[in-house]
Amino acid sequence: MSEQEARALEDLLFDLRELIEQARMMPMSASVLVNRDEALAIIEDVLAVTPEELRRARWLLKERDEFLAEARRDAGAIVDAARTQAERMVERTEIAREARRTAEQVIADAEADARRLTHEAEDFIDARLLTFEETLEKTLAAVRHGRDRLQPDIDPLGAPVPGSDAQAVEREFFDQDEV
Repeated sequence: MSEQEARALEDLLFDLRELIEQARMMPMSASVLVNRDEALAIIEDVLAVTPEELRRARWLLKERDEFLAEARRDAGAIVDAARTQAERMVERTEIAREARRTAEQVIADAEADARRLTHEAEDFIDARLLTFEETLEKTLAAVRHGRDRLQPDIDPLGAPVPGSDAQAVEREFFDQDEV
């Protein structure tokens, strides 16, 4: 806007103010009577003098308001999307934590069961081995007893001791050469 255009606009606005100031007062009211044709003529002159830049500025202000409104809507949508994504991430994190806790508990339970089963198996095997050992001891005792019965009591000179079981043992055994 040039200085001359600005001065012309300013003069017209002063004229409009002067018109309103010099208007006659209505009786018993704060209102004034303004000549409509004169006021409208001044306003038309103001509009005619208003430079193109002011019209463009008004248009830009309107565009700016529309742009800001759209930007606010977009920002709201972005914030909502971010909130939703953050909630999903938190949910996934919680699910992962819970899964990890569950897995650790399952592993701990499995290890405890394995230890328990190992101890039970060792106890079972120990009991079986003890039974087997007792059976072997009884069998060994029976074998020793049988062998002892088979051994004749011999005197150091080589003759059987009278009254010993050696004579009875000899009688129990059949010698085929004596027949």
